Amino acid sequence: MKAAISQLNSKLDYRENLKDIHRVAAECRKQECQLLFLPECFYSMSDGTKPTPHLVEQNNEHYKEIKKIAQEHELFLLGGTAATLHKGVVVNRAYNFGPDGADLGHYDKMHLFSCSLSKKDQETKIDEADIYTPGNEPKMIEALGLLIGLGVCFDIRYPEMARNYVLEGANLLTFSSAFTIPTGKAHWHTLVRARAIENQCFVVAAAQVGKHNEKIQTYGHSLVVGPWGEVLVDAGEEVGLHFFDIDLSLVDQIRKSVGVFSHYQERT
Repeated sequence: MKAAISQLNSKLDYRENLKDIHRVAAECRKQECQLLFLPECFYSMSDGTKPTPHLVEQNNEHYKEIKKIAQEHELFLLGGTAATLHKGVVVNRAYNFGPDGADLGHYDKMHLFSCSLSKKDQETKIDEADIYTPGNEPKMIEALGLLIGLGVCFDIRYPEMARNYVLEGANLLTFSSAFTIPTGKAHWHTLVRARAIENQCFVVAAAQVGKHNEKIQTYGHSLVVGPWGEVLVDAGEEVGLHFFDIDLSLVDQIRKSVGVFSHYQERT
C-alpha cells in the first residue's frame, strides 16, 4: 500500500498549520496515497513554557478541524499529536482518523521529555511535565491490515513499549516527533533503526523541523525504516512530503528468517 510521511514546521497559529496540512493531504489524494503520517504537535506548536491556547477537546472546533482533514481528502490520518484538554489536564494526544472521519482511537504520550542541555555557561532546560500530564496506557489501532502501535517522540527510548506492541501483533510502529537538534544528532537515527531491527517491523517516525519560535528548534529527519533496518525515507532538514510503500509480506519474511519471536512463542 502507498503511504506518505509529512515533515512540518508547525507554528502556534493552527490556521497556518492547517493550510500546510491540507496542501500535503491534497497531494496525497492526487498520488492515490491512502495513509498520511503526521508529526508531533502538528496542530499548534507552543514555545514549551506553557500550553498552546488552541487546545483540542472532544468534538470541539479543533477536533472537528483535524477530523475534516481525513474526511475531505479521503485518507487515513495517522500518528500526529495535538495538545488536548482532557478531564481538566492537558495531554499530548496522538489522533487517528479514517477516510470517512471515523475516530480510530487515540494515544496520550506516556513518557514526557525532560532534559538539560548545557552550552558554555548557559543551560537550556526542557521539561514537558511543565505543560503536559502523561498518559497511562498504550494504544494499538488498525488501518488497511496494519496493526499500528502508537508512540510519541521520547517514547522511542523505551524499547519494552515497542516490544509489547509487537508481541500483541503490531506490524508497524509510529513515533511522531519533535526531537531537539542536540539529541537528534546524537540519537535519532540509531533509536528509530533499533526499534525496527529488534522488532522486525516497519517504523514510521514523522518529525518537526526548523525554527518554530524563539525557544523551539527541531531536528527534522523524518524517517521510515523497514523491518530489516533499512532506511526507506530520510526527509533531511527541509519541510516536505515523502511517499513510500508498505509491503507487509516483508515483515513475515524477515521474522521467519531471523527467529527472534520464535523464542517468545516457545516460552508461552
